[in-house]
Amino acid sequence: MIISLLLWAAIPPLLLLGYYYCRVPFAPLLLRLLMFFIIGAISGILALSLEWIFEIVANKIGDWHHIQLCLPTSRCASTLTGIALRQLVEVGPIEEGCKLVAVVVPTCYLQRRYRLLHSTVFLFTVAVALGFTAEENWIYLFHDTASILDRTIGTPVHTMFSAPWGYALGIYISSHTRLNRDRKFIFRAWLNSVICHALVNVLSSAWRYSLPLRFLSYSLFPFLLWMFWRLEQLMRKVQGKPAITLISDRTPQRRYWQRSLVLFALVLGGNAIFGLFLLARILSPLSPSKLFDTDILWFIFTRFLLNLFFGVLAWGIYRYLRHSGRRRYF
Repeated sequence: MIISLLLWAAIPPLLLLGYYYCRVPFAPLLLRLLMFFIIGAISGILALSLEWIFEIVANKIGDWHHIQLCLPTSRCASTLTGIALRQLVEVGPIEEGCKLVAVVVPTCYLQRRYRLLHSTVFLFTVAVALGFTAEENWIYLFHDTASILDRTIGTPVHTMFSAPWGYALGIYISSHTRLNRDRKFIFRAWLNSVICHALVNVLSSAWRYSLPLRFLSYSLFPFLLWMFWRLEQLMRKVQGKPAITLISDRTPQRRYWQRSLVLFALVLGGNAIFGLFLLARILSPLSPSKLFDTDILWFIFTRFLLNLFFGVLAWGIYRYLRHSGRRRYF
């Protein structure tokens, strides 16, 4: 049982790491990436320990327990304000800080011996974030506070959190002249990651509450889709490819129109993914024989087609904006 959980916790992050490894030109040795993956898992254990220590100290100083006491090992409910405060003050800074240290310390050692490329440092960040994800998967699965489906779908999330400061760190380390503004860029990017980390965790908790707070959960997957888009843009930059332009017009009115289309596509595409995720969650407890019942097959067919329609519509808007951008520049 424990071996099975370990495999479910580690294999999806390792497969995603292999995918990014194949995409990055002049990638470092795979063994070195696996070392960063293991360091990332260790940083996850350190982050969880620091969160425990923070809450013990905070409870001695003030009444932190009544604000929010909810680690991955527990099932709990609290006020949305309490969750937001905990994510901004405790979880986001500790987890992003541990991942940052897990990249910086071994990278500083390696750069004494090698000239590290921007793409190499970015890939180190991806490896650490996925190692952190594997450790977090293990914690959730071992304590049965999340399903295998939930954790598998959430595999790239920590990578999306850490991508901004990983990119900024890569610029700083690979630069011949390390300027003070590049160092400040790292802090701003790290702060951005902390805020995005906290916001995703808050939005993912909104479904537990009554209306109208429950509506906030419908903004989770559009926000995740935007973060995935940002990760892909940064990946294109470290690959030496130009960024994809969606907002290309110069007139203010047209730019506002294109921004509205981008937002609309994110809402449609994100909630199409959300709908498929909910469908998979509903069907996962059913036995395979039940899936072939007429009523259940019709339910699957209609839900799948509805979400597919919204997804295709979002993809069509995206292709239209890309085509407009190409037409503008060529």
